[in-house]
Amino acid sequence: MKIATWNVNSVRQRTEHLLRYLRDAKPDVLCLQELKCVDDAFPRMEVEAEGYNAAVHGQKGFNGVAILAKAPIEVVRGLPGDPDDEQARYIEAIVPNGDGIIRVASIYLPNGNPPQTEKYSYKLAFMDRLIAHAKELLALEETLVLAGDYNVIPTQSDAADPAAWEGDALFLPQTRARFRSLINLGLTDAMRATSDEPGLYTFWDYQAGAWQRNKGIRIDHLLLSPRAADRLNAVTIHKERRGEDKPSDHVPVEISLA
Repeated sequence: MKIATWNVNSVRQRTEHLLRYLRDAKPDVLCLQELKCVDDAFPRMEVEAEGYNAAVHGQKGFNGVAILAKAPIEVVRGLPGDPDDEQARYIEAIVPNGDGIIRVASIYLPNGNPPQTEKYSYKLAFMDRLIAHAKELLALEETLVLAGDYNVIPTQSDAADPAAWEGDALFLPQTRARFRSLINLGLTDAMRATSDEPGLYTFWDYQAGAWQRNKGIRIDHLLLSPRAADRLNAVTIHKERRGEDKPSDHVPVEISLA
C-alpha cells in the first residue's frame, strides 16, 4: 500500500500537477495540504475521474487539507482540543485495507512566523493538541499514519543551511522539542527509519534560487505507529516534481507499506 503526502500550494493552480502525480505514482492514499480553496472549489470531478474518493476540509484562500483514497473512507474533520479553532488544518480518515483498516491523517501544521507574535503561540498550542490526540490514537493500537506539512525542521541534517534558519519558527528549540515529544509517544519518522543521509529535502523556497542551489529543508513528514512502522518497506521523495513548470515549493513524499 502506498501512502503519500504533498503540500500542493493551491490545488486550483496545480490541478494538472496533481492529476499527473496520481496517474504516474498511483498512490492508494494521498494527503494534501494548503489547498487554498473551499470544499466546493476543490477539483472533485477531475480527481474522481482518476479513480479516487476525495474528502476535503477547505478554507477560502488559506490552509485546507484533503485525503484522496482509492477505497471509500470514513472521515473526521478538525483537530480536537479547541472548538473555537476555525483554521482548516487537520483531516483524519479510516481507510479499509484487506481485512483491517489504516487510520490516516493529513496535517498542515502552522508556520508560526514571526515567532514573537500570536502566530507562534498558536503553532505551539496546535502541536500540544496534536500530541494529545496522537496519544489517544496510539492507544487504539491501529496501523496509523500521521502525514503532512509539519513546518518543523527536526535536526540540523534536515536543512542545507541550518544557520539560515536560526530564529525561524520552523527551527526554534521549542518547536523541535514539541516534535520530539510527538515522536516519543511511540511514533516513527518514516524517512529517518530508512535513511540517515543528509540532503533529503522536501521543500525549496521560491526565492534566492533555493531549488537551483539545492538549498532545501525537510518539513514534510510521515509519522508511523508501531504497527505501521513494522510494515514499512520504503520511502520515496519525488524530488523531480519540483522541477516542473510552475511547481509547488513542496514535493510529494511517499511510503510503501507491506
